[in-house]
Amino acid sequence: MKITIKDIASLSGVSTTTVSKILNNKDKDISKETRKKVLKIIKEKNYVPSTVARSMVTRKTKTIGLVIPDITNPFFPELARGAEDKANEAGYNIMFCNTDDDLDKEEKYINMLVEKMADGIIFTQSDKRTEGFKNTSLNSIPIILIDRDMDYEGIKGKVLVNNFDGSYKGVSYLLKKDYKKIAFISGPLTLNTGLERLKGYKKALKDFSVEYDDNLVIIGEYKREWGFEAIDILMNKNLDFDAVFCGNDLIAISVIKKLKELGKSIPEDVAVLGFDDIYMADLIEPELTTIRQPNYKMGYKAAELLINVLENPNKKMNEKIILDTELIIRKST
Repeated sequence: MKITIKDIASLSGVSTTTVSKILNNKDKDISKETRKKVLKIIKEKNYVPSTVARSMVTRKTKTIGLVIPDITNPFFPELARGAEDKANEAGYNIMFCNTDDDLDKEEKYINMLVEKMADGIIFTQSDKRTEGFKNTSLNSIPIILIDRDMDYEGIKGKVLVNNFDGSYKGVSYLLKKDYKKIAFISGPLTLNTGLERLKGYKKALKDFSVEYDDNLVIIGEYKREWGFEAIDILMNKNLDFDAVFCGNDLIAISVIKKLKELGKSIPEDVAVLGFDDIYMADLIEPELTTIRQPNYKMGYKAAELLINVLENPNKKMNEKIILDTELIIRKST
C-alpha cells in the first residue's frame, strides 16, 4: 500500500502540517531533532510526496517555465543552464519551451504553462511580437524578462545586458585599429537588442568622426543563414568595406565562411567582429573577436529574481538588472 503524508506524521508522532512544512522547506519553527526524525522516516519508507497533491494544498507546483526563441543558437542553452542551476538549488523544476521565434508556438506554450499551473515564467520574446499576450490569465503569473526587453502587464523583473555599451566598445576597438568602412549586419530592429547595438555602432562612428553610411547597415535576423545572405547583399551593392560588425556570433561565423569562399583573407582584407561569445567562437579559423555576454549569469539571475518574487508574494517587485559585456580579442580582427 502506498504510504501517505498521514502515515509519515503518525510514525513520527507529529502533525501532517509539520511534515508538510519540512517537505516544503518551511520549517524554521521546527526543532532540528523533529526535522531529523521526520526525514529519517521519510527515507526509511521511501516516501515521495505527490506533486499534484502538494500543489492542490499549496497552490504551487514548484515549476518555472522558461520560454526561449531558438534552442539551436548556443547562446540560449547556456542561458537555460544558468536558470536551471538556480532553480534546482531552490527546489524548483524548469519546463523548457522553444518557440523558434514563432508567435503561434509562443502563444501555445504560454497557454500550456498557464494550464499546467507554472508558478512563474522566464521569458525571451519572439522577434515577431509587437503586442501583449492574448491569454489574460497570464497577468496573474509573475514574468521575468531575459535578454529582450519589452513592457507588458505581469512583468515583475528584467535581466538584460548593456547592448549599447557592448556595441560601442566593439566598434570603437575596430576604429582604433584604423578600420573605417565598417558594415553592420544586424538582427531585427523590432527587438531592443538590435536597436541598442545599432545605436552603439552609430555613436562610435560619430565619436571617431567617421560618417555613418546607411548602405552599410543590413538588417535581418539572428540566424546563421543571415550572414551568408547579408554578404551577398553587400557584394551586390558593390560596397567597399574593410570590417564587418555582426549582430551575433552565428551571423559572424557564417560571414567568415562566406568571405573566405569569396577569396578574402581575415583579418587582412576584412575584419569580423561578433556579439555573444558562444562556445564556437574560438573553434573557427580565425578565432572570432567578439563581445561576450554573461549568458549563464543572465539565466541564473533571472531564476533568482523570479524565485524571490514567488517566495515574497506580498512584496512589490520590479527589479531591472543590467549586466556588463566584455570585449574578447582574438584573431579575426
